[in-house]
Amino acid sequence: MTYALVWHVVRKVTTHGVIVCLEGLLMTTVSSPLAGRAIGLDCVPDPVFSVGMVGPGTAVDPVREPCDAVAPVDGVLVSFHPHAFVIVDGKGPGILTHLGIDTVQLGGAGFELLAAKGDTVRRGQALVHWNPAAVRAAGKSPVVPVVALETPAAGLSEVARDTDVKAGDRLFLL
Repeated sequence: MTYALVWHVVRKVTTHGVIVCLEGLLMTTVSSPLAGRAIGLDCVPDPVFSVGMVGPGTAVDPVREPCDAVAPVDGVLVSFHPHAFVIVDGKGPGILTHLGIDTVQLGGAGFELLAAKGDTVRRGQALVHWNPAAVRAAGKSPVVPVVALETPAAGLSEVARDTDVKAGDRLFLL
């Protein structure tokens, strides 16, 4: 598990002035599962993701070539399908990675599973081999939402948007 140490300044006003104390909080880094361009959830061509109904996060418009989608965090694969997976790290919410939009309609065609539900995985571990160009050729969007489940939007910080990312680059802090 990779964490970022974030310092919050807490101020308390007393009759003698202002007392400042530092409170350290550990945050989980959620990494990009593949290379592409971070575009933000509002650019996802599915309102379930674009308005944040599933949860807050960002999305990656992937490079159009065969690749492995990798684990964005350390944890346990609690849900695992050819087109989507959820990893829970035990310290926070599940992280959903959805490989394309409406790709469930492809019935697993073009996706090769490299792990199994229940596996303990490490950040950067290859989980699914797929081809975003083939998804596009099948008439589906290859955009990949990466979402923190059951989390308020205010629970995320440093959310990547309008920037190129490689697999393993930070997408957001949780």
